[in-house]
Amino acid sequence: MTEFTGESYWLLSAAASTTFLAFIIIFFLAGIARRKRREPHKLPPGSRGWPLIGDTFAWLSAVSGSHPSRFVEKQIKRYGRIFSCSLFGKWAVVSADPEFNRFIMQNEGKLFQSSYPKSFRDLVGKDGVITVHGNQQRRLHSIASSMMRQDQLKTHFLEDIPAVMLQTLSNFKDGEVVLLQDICRKVAIHLVVNQLLGVSSESEVDEMSQLFSDFVDGCLSVPINLPGFTYHKAMKARKEIISKINKTIEKLLQNKAASEAADTSGNGVLGRLLENESLPNESMADFIINLMFAGNETTAKTMLFAVYFLTHCPKAMTQIMEEHERLAGGMLTWQDYKTMDFTQCVIDETLRLGGIAIWLMREAKEDVSYQDYVIPKGCFVVPFLSAVHLDESYYKESLSFDPWRWLDPETQQKRNWRTSSFYCPFGGGTRFCPGAELARLQIALFLHYFITTYRWTQLKEDRISFFPSARLVNGFKIQLNRRDNDPQRQ
Repeated sequence: MTEFTGESYWLLSAAASTTFLAFIIIFFLAGIARRKRREPHKLPPGSRGWPLIGDTFAWLSAVSGSHPSRFVEKQIKRYGRIFSCSLFGKWAVVSADPEFNRFIMQNEGKLFQSSYPKSFRDLVGKDGVITVHGNQQRRLHSIASSMMRQDQLKTHFLEDIPAVMLQTLSNFKDGEVVLLQDICRKVAIHLVVNQLLGVSSESEVDEMSQLFSDFVDGCLSVPINLPGFTYHKAMKARKEIISKINKTIEKLLQNKAASEAADTSGNGVLGRLLENESLPNESMADFIINLMFAGNETTAKTMLFAVYFLTHCPKAMTQIMEEHERLAGGMLTWQDYKTMDFTQCVIDETLRLGGIAIWLMREAKEDVSYQDYVIPKGCFVVPFLSAVHLDESYYKESLSFDPWRWLDPETQQKRNWRTSSFYCPFGGGTRFCPGAELARLQIALFLHYFITTYRWTQLKEDRISFFPSARLVNGFKIQLNRRDNDPQRQ
């Protein structure tokens, strides 16, 4: 009998282990092959980043700066315009591809649905046009769109906006130092409170401005409803805003009940809603708060960023000033607005560089096939609109403020913000911003009254950040000088 030594035992064990390991590898590879035969498509290429946190910190670091698509651009170089990564603890497909972005937006409610963090959903409300899905979303979107048609802009809005602008912008003293970010927030909230609720009292506007600032700060906060947390403060602000909306509803209904002939349609969008639509009070409040959020954010930040960019581009400042000086002195008409060609270029360029909707958050409702990929049900899908807006392939010197690019025939083809795949500052599909034209009207009139009333000097360096909300980090500190005290009208 052959002696069984320790060395031979070790060799036998090693051989057995190697055989077992080889069997496991063969089984694993065979499983992959079977899955590939069953599933010819695959998730877009990418990496999971760090354990647990994935790519979240790299993502947040990029959007906290003035170049929000920096992280996306790095991934594009490695994986292409459509890639996958791990965000906020969940697998996500990110797109900087114009056609895929359009495919996502056009299939809202069919293949994809909006998906927002809990803090955002809680604050904007479950019955708002931003968060609802399906038939209810389409109905609310249709109501909002009908409230902001061009004929409504000419009648209900064009009459009110100049009054709000003059009331808010006319009282600064010569040489006064201000934070323009605060002024733009106040102008925007004054506009939405006036146009949605029919309120114009200075004290009510100031109170609503502070409440709305607290509200917006909580929209992307950690949802901890305890004193001291941003989310808790934001939820308190939401409760007070809704209380004010409900009091306005009660007042309008009481006035109508007191006189059958009373017409509430002159009391802002809310009055017209009560006159023409049948929404429950809870849904009415959420509907209004959604419009307030969307209108305030887009309008306030674009006003601010437009002045910021103009300040750093004297040539554009001179040209827009010439355009508005010929309109100064009288009440603006719709025809005046339609002649503001260069102003529209400035607005388009501001929205391209500093648009508020830099990315959208969607979720696949089912397994979605696109090209050679399959996006599994429940996966985050993120059309990163800003990555397209800042892509050198589509816009030369894309990081430069160049409003004249919109006069170039090649860029003109991309300019239709309702249908373009390359320029989507107001989203698209069934969730296209219903107040897009109203926002542009407000921004154009703000620029008219601000630049024809004041000159200004920037007192402190500043930069744009897009997280937790779009802003200038130092508030854009400027010194104002009234033009009516300047005999040379510089």
